[in-house]
Amino acid sequence: MKYLIFDVDGTLIDTEKMYLLPLHKTLIENGYDVTYDDVKKVFGITATDALKILGVQDVEGMLAKWFGQIKDYKHYAHVYPGITDALAKIHAMQNTRLAIATSKQENEFHRDVTRFGLDKYFDQFVFSNEIKHGKPAPDMVLKGIEKLAANPDETIYIGDTIYDLQAAHAANVKFALAGWRTKKTAEFEKTDYDLHTPADLLKI
Repeated sequence: MKYLIFDVDGTLIDTEKMYLLPLHKTLIENGYDVTYDDVKKVFGITATDALKILGVQDVEGMLAKWFGQIKDYKHYAHVYPGITDALAKIHAMQNTRLAIATSKQENEFHRDVTRFGLDKYFDQFVFSNEIKHGKPAPDMVLKGIEKLAANPDETIYIGDTIYDLQAAHAANVKFALAGWRTKKTAEFEKTDYDLHTPADLLKI
């Protein structure tokens, strides 16, 4: 594959607790009867879509309360072991181009990704505020293909959720499961590449 498009949360960076602990706390404080497992199910899609799925009525209000707390949980985020080395090696390859297509907005991206120095390995970036429909719709992946001027037949999307798989296949590109976070189950039977470690990226 010549064109690799990456999800961020749960793929490049472990941000689960950074996002979900304050979300769960905020929902409980505002009278919602939800468990941590409930909020975990919406990890990986846009924050607005996640709140809607969880049954939140005042999405904008809850979003402000939730995001106002995330800064207190930033210390939970970290780059997955092996990611930096794998990205550096792929970035150095001739005729290979990398992009990020994430449910984050641009300001969130700089808060969560730029601080780890990962942005230098990528040629293009797609943020949720650039597209009309979030995952599992294909918009995000298609925008990544457009920005890379990529051939879909030579493109792969790397992610960790069923939403990532659905978005990749809806965009008619192959999907690779980030197995360092998500183990392959029956839900992911249509996965094209089951990666066990970031180093496996070099094999595709």
